[in-house]
Amino acid sequence: MQDIATTILVCGGGIAGTVAAIAAARAGAGTLLVERWGFLGGSATAAAVGQFVGWETGSGRQVVHGIAEEIVARLVARGAADGHGHFVMSTGHRMDRVNYDPEALKLLLDEMAAEAGVRVLFHAGLMAVAAARRTIEAVTMLTKAGPLRILPRIVVDASGDLDLLARAGAAFLPLDPSESLQPATLMFRFGPIDFAAFEAIPPAERAALAREGVARGMLARAALHASRMPGTDDAWFNIGRVAVDATDPFALSAAEMEGRRQAFRAAAFLRALVPGCAAGRLVALAPQLGIRETRRVRGLYVLTAEDLRAGTMFEDAIAIGAYPIDIHPAQGAGLHFQTLGEDHAYAIPYRALVPDALDNALVAGRGISATHEAHAATRVMPLAMAIGQAAGTAAAMAAAGNLPPALVPAAALQTRLRAARAHLPG
Repeated sequence: MQDIATTILVCGGGIAGTVAAIAAARAGAGTLLVERWGFLGGSATAAAVGQFVGWETGSGRQVVHGIAEEIVARLVARGAADGHGHFVMSTGHRMDRVNYDPEALKLLLDEMAAEAGVRVLFHAGLMAVAAARRTIEAVTMLTKAGPLRILPRIVVDASGDLDLLARAGAAFLPLDPSESLQPATLMFRFGPIDFAAFEAIPPAERAALAREGVARGMLARAALHASRMPGTDDAWFNIGRVAVDATDPFALSAAEMEGRRQAFRAAAFLRALVPGCAAGRLVALAPQLGIRETRRVRGLYVLTAEDLRAGTMFEDAIAIGAYPIDIHPAQGAGLHFQTLGEDHAYAIPYRALVPDALDNALVAGRGISATHEAHAATRVMPLAMAIGQAAGTAAAMAAAGNLPPALVPAAALQTRLRAARAHLPG
């Protein structure tokens, strides 16, 4: 078996992991990024979410910048994103968003990783993890050439499901008896759409149409939410809902099939009954389900919904968020959506990225240490990118200082992040 030593191993090339790897490499650390697909982006590309939401407070103050904003600017420059805009949700709330082309994002992330000096390994599945004395010593990936053993100094688990940390013996936060994992959605591309007619549907009529779709058994979610593909008359629709524990391989397999069934039923409903959609058809399915929630690590600090509602600005804040608490229930077609105030924002503490059971690991993305309710706000992609930038920067600092990530000085990390145009308190 071939051994490869690396300073930083980032497991998972989703949007958080890619940003983490770019940040670590820009900070001078040798960085290896491993990904199971043949492209980067995760939920942004493999799940084809088609829009980044959660940049601003309700008053329009942008709180996520840094590498995340660089990605948007570079997409806009090549006509692959429409820039910061707004839309009205099915709940009636006004929300900010950036529509983008998932295919163009794949290429851009390739370019940014290469520019930073990240070594990328595609088509690599996690096979085994060797850990002892609270330290991850080796990570074995299954590749086209057989098993490959990676010997990292610092590991950033950005796999979403935190499969690497699970095999390393990390502890995770349980659900309360009243809670259930948020369901998944299979995005689908539909078009052409007459957007003048589609966007002119009054909110009350749109809500009534969505309810009718649910009543007919053609929609799994009472929403007609779509993000327009820049430069086209197509949109990616987020109107499916599949209850699944995505860490169970057989349940995940069944959920992928159910997602496809839902997508084709929803496309038929759009074509038959929704203004502006009569000439459309299902053009493409996302390569995978979009997973909202699985494992959440138990970290040095557990972020709570009370922290978010209070707008707590932690001394070790490494990112700022403003997205509301947005819970998709596993059963039913509704949505639990709680806004937090007109100009309300909250901080993510660095301690929430540090597993309490391991000394050379960090988490980037939706699996940070947060309660189920807090996770419903922090899981969105702009904030995941901000967290990824912090995790990658901290990993590089830990390696350079020969420190465990828990001992990286928060003030020094914040100084580095501000120099890289991240938005922090103060």
